[in-house]
Amino acid sequence: MATNADLKIFLVDDEPYCLDLYGRYLQNLGYGNVQYFSKSADCLDQLILQPDLIFLDYNMDNLNGIDVLKKIKRFDPNISIVFLSGQREISIALNALKYGALDYIRKEDIDEVRLDICMKRVIYVKENVSNSSVLTGLFINQIIVLAYWLGILKNKMASHGNHPPYIRQG
Repeated sequence: MATNADLKIFLVDDEPYCLDLYGRYLQNLGYGNVQYFSKSADCLDQLILQPDLIFLDYNMDNLNGIDVLKKIKRFDPNISIVFLSGQREISIALNALKYGALDYIRKEDIDEVRLDICMKRVIYVKENVSNSSVLTGLFINQIIVLAYWLGILKNKMASHGNHPPYIRQG
């Protein structure tokens, strides 16, 4: 069983403040093997170091996060990827999950508790990836994350007076 210190984590964000903040959260949680990248190309160049997890921003230099995600998954489909992004567009979150991200966390929702929950899920997946019931659990997890984003969409539409066609009014 891997300990927190054994996990190799990449943090990829072009905002130095975010890199520092997320790094501190991870250190406080006992994760000491963290490498920081302010450019997605630098992260891609270092995939040979075989990170267990990559926290990835969406808006970066010349590649968007989905493009970087696809390149990482082509290199090694077993690398876990979690988006930490300021993007609020549901389509981006859905695409991230569609192409293999384990989670998508909006920057405004990130705190140490949320990262701790995320890290426990990553460790669980890493320890049980060969177990088919875990793969079923991951599928269920993706449904839960999608339901979260659909709830945000529903609330957003309702706040603008638009309602999805499947919801009866009055």
